Amino acid sequence: MKITEHISNAKGKTLFSFELLPPIKGQSIQWVYDAIDPLLEFNPPFIDVTSLREDYIYKEQDNGLLQKVSYRKRPGTIAICAAIIHKYKIDAVPHLICGGFTKEETENALIDLQFLGIDNVLALRGDARQADPSFIPTPGGHCYATDLIQHIKNHNEGKFLHEDVESFKSDFCIGVAGYPEKHFEAPNLGTDFKYLKKKVDMGAEFIVTQMFFDNRKYFDFVKKCRENDINVPIIPGLKPISNAKQLISLPKIFHIDLPEDLCDAVQHCKSVKEVKEVGTHFMIKQCKELIEFGAPVLHFYTMGRPEQTKEIARAIF
Repeated sequence: MKITEHISNAKGKTLFSFELLPPIKGQSIQWVYDAIDPLLEFNPPFIDVTSLREDYIYKEQDNGLLQKVSYRKRPGTIAICAAIIHKYKIDAVPHLICGGFTKEETENALIDLQFLGIDNVLALRGDARQADPSFIPTPGGHCYATDLIQHIKNHNEGKFLHEDVESFKSDFCIGVAGYPEKHFEAPNLGTDFKYLKKKVDMGAEFIVTQMFFDNRKYFDFVKKCRENDINVPIIPGLKPISNAKQLISLPKIFHIDLPEDLCDAVQHCKSVKEVKEVGTHFMIKQCKELIEFGAPVLHFYTMGRPEQTKEIARAIF
């Protein structure tokens, strides 16, 4: 079922969903199940599965020179989505990204997803590799999320890279990312909204936001979207603070602000347990405000660690 249908069928009730990070290679499929099982009591209509591009390491050769080697640390998103659907009969939403994939590989992924009966995809440009100063497109791949959206849209119309197959039309519901605090590469909010509007006009049917900790920024983002004639569901992305290091790492990695009262409370904690309690209570309050506002879904970035999300969900659902 499409994300938009799940939201429509809820008739105004806020839904619960979460995002799963593929396990590091060497882990079994049980790792995935252990990350999902504790959250099933909240009846998630869908589960997102992230996708990570390849990275590079440099290996020293016998002659002392360094060889650049491509490697992947995590298993494929499509395989995990297939396992979720088979075991839980819950819709899986794979992330499709530009980086790390040629157009042909993207098309092959869409064919596989259609074969599996997957109805939703989240179309993202993706992040830069760790060693790169900025995003570098894969040769023969897409440069921007808009290019990827167009590819998916063409697939929905039976238009393939090298042929048209009218009998093979798909019907993917396309989601995109939104940034209540502005994408860090956008020169200003106005430009950010212009590109978001373009994605929706091209066919995006729902938006999932970057994490945020100040609900006013989400409220303002929704208001600004509506003013810009962006009328698709806007799903807030959420992640509770679980350790004091995140006061530095989250703003650095995700280019977001953390409220002063949250930072002060965490800095006064004397243990990791206290930090988790502060993060949990802060997120419960945040979620209750979002439900009152009418957020269609509360979407949690669990990173494969369900315990804190479970405690929060039990307090609000």
